[in-house]
Amino acid sequence: MTDQDAVMTEIAAAIELSQGGHTATARERFSAIWEEIGPAADPFHRCVLAHHAADVQADVADELRWDLLALEAADQIGPGRAEEHHPSLALAGFYPSLHLNLADVYRRLGDRDRAGEHLDRAREAIGTLGDDGYGRMIRDGITRCAARLAETTDG
Repeated sequence: MTDQDAVMTEIAAAIELSQGGHTATARERFSAIWEEIGPAADPFHRCVLAHHAADVQADVADELRWDLLALEAADQIGPGRAEEHHPSLALAGFYPSLHLNLADVYRRLGDRDRAGEHLDRAREAIGTLGDDGYGRMIRDGITRCAARLAETTDG
């Protein structure tokens, strides 16, 4: 991250709040940052913000809205933009998690078809992730989501 990227600094602070268990405060902060930057802001900022904002929502419909905003923004990120923020990032690596989150939220909403579609897209994109902690976490998430989706199909 460059020192000039004040928006990412604000987003990172909100992420820290959420990871520290301060979900209501994080939710307020993410919303405030979104209002500050607006829907036409840097798609990288919007994607990261919305992806993390989804995780702190109290209502599943709000979570879905943020997850959809994250995916929409990811589709607008230009080549090399994620790497500008940090050399270890690659845009392709965002998609398995974005689709996994959508699969899970659609599953919880009872929309099995859309859940299955996003689960398939997460599986298709998983090859972009390494065999590291993050990659294993997303792969395990896909497996758990698929099992939960199958339970709703079988039962």
